[in-house]
Amino acid sequence: MKSSTAFAAPARTAAASSQRQAFLLLRTVFTVAPIIFGLDKFTNLLTHWTMYLAPAATSVVPLPAQSFMYVVGVVEIIAGLAVAVRPRFGSLLVAVWLLGIIVNLLVLGSYFDVALRDFGLLAGALALNRLSPGRAR
Repeated sequence: MKSSTAFAAPARTAAASSQRQAFLLLRTVFTVAPIIFGLDKFTNLLTHWTMYLAPAATSVVPLPAQSFMYVVGVVEIIAGLAVAVRPRFGSLLVAVWLLGIIVNLLVLGSYFDVALRDFGLLAGALALNRLSPGRAR
């Protein structure tokens, strides 16, 4: 009678392949999306981003709302590039950034649907961190 170890190796290989696919999917999305959103802060093609900015943000950082959004755009582009180059670090940067966006939206007192969506994205960024190579498992 053959032992069950003959079935364990293909199962481990399939699991590793699934984990690799999940990692590549999440890394791609968390690279491309922040870069696109960051670039759009300079063009406002997707939306007028300043409507999502709580007035408290511009009172803490004394910049006009659009200038504040330019800074946000640069940070988002850097975060996307960080995910591409160093996904373990970049995913945490994106997660913290998303948390900041969520707090901003809650302080604004509207766009709770966007805050909830960003919470889901935050969970995805943390999942990417857990799947990133070089992590002790």
